[in-house]
Amino acid sequence: MRKLCPNIDKDDGLETVLEVPIPEEMFSGMGNNVALRWQNMMTWMKAQTSDKWSQPLIAARINELRFLLYLVGSPLIPLQVQVGHSVHKPVKDCSIQASTAKYIVQQYIAATGGPQALNAVNSMCVTGQVKMTASEFHQGDDSGVNLKSNDEMGGFVLWQKDPDLWCLELVVSGCKVICGSNGRLSWRHSSNQQTPASTGTPRPLRRFLQGLDPRSTANLFLDATCIGEKIINGEDCFILKLETSPAVREAQSGPNFEIIHHTIWGYFSQRSGLLIQFEDSRLLRMRTKEDEDVFWETSAESVMDDYRYVDNVNIAHGGKTSVTVFRYGEASANHRRQMTEKWRIEEVDFNVWGLSVDHFLPPANLQIEK
Repeated sequence: MRKLCPNIDKDDGLETVLEVPIPEEMFSGMGNNVALRWQNMMTWMKAQTSDKWSQPLIAARINELRFLLYLVGSPLIPLQVQVGHSVHKPVKDCSIQASTAKYIVQQYIAATGGPQALNAVNSMCVTGQVKMTASEFHQGDDSGVNLKSNDEMGGFVLWQKDPDLWCLELVVSGCKVICGSNGRLSWRHSSNQQTPASTGTPRPLRRFLQGLDPRSTANLFLDATCIGEKIINGEDCFILKLETSPAVREAQSGPNFEIIHHTIWGYFSQRSGLLIQFEDSRLLRMRTKEDEDVFWETSAESVMDDYRYVDNVNIAHGGKTSVTVFRYGEASANHRRQMTEKWRIEEVDFNVWGLSVDHFLPPANLQIEK
């Protein structure tokens, strides 16, 4: 991945370190030579400033990219997972399904390095690249939606520190999204966005649970139940299921929308103990200006692979996420859309020296309650 940007204004000037590395494939598609590629990238970035928003082509392009980055690249999980806390082993009176789930989670902890290795991690920095593709909204329930032929390429940098601090910077085709948590609230906004940043209670990034942070995954599924078995990519897997409580759904609902349900599933290999697939499904009811209900159902399925050890912790270094969005309601024709993301982890570093709370401050325009 490209980490340095040449000084375009001065030929003999020092190179600049990119805030977010970009994939080599993305860079090579921007021109016939290196100088032209960097010039094209700078032109694209400058074209997305606020004074250019009156141009319909640019506005539509950025809105499309932001939709992808919010829904596929940086979604949040509704539960307040104990990111950065020690893995616990509660053994109490509970149903056979719940106790079975706890046993499966303990096997997963062992498969990803064991409690000592997982609890020794107090911070991390991850860089990776993504490739995203999306279909147009398609009317009806027809599953034969053809995806666009062009892929959106990008890269990301993810920082995490105990307790419950994280920040993600994700750049795809020149559009950037920054989201994070300072332990008291989480936020998300686009560098090309004129509206205020969206905020809420602290929640973990879904990307943590895609084989990247085993400790968070274990803490999430300790409260799950085992509902059966399923074969995933030739692997016999246990299925763990987790439902969000009415209190959590109510707390995360707003004045114009209500979360009807949000369910999470984890598929753990019976052979290796590793998390093979992670799914979640959410149903949202929104009230329109015409005082009518429109429902949005979003289902995401992530398959992880290429597990490798980094400092005695077993991390998934690649995978694919498929997202389906289904919109329906009395005042809206049924529309369906499919999106995919393929990602690859390039570097993982644990226990980053010098990483402080100041690295996870929210945008300056947010009003933070003391």
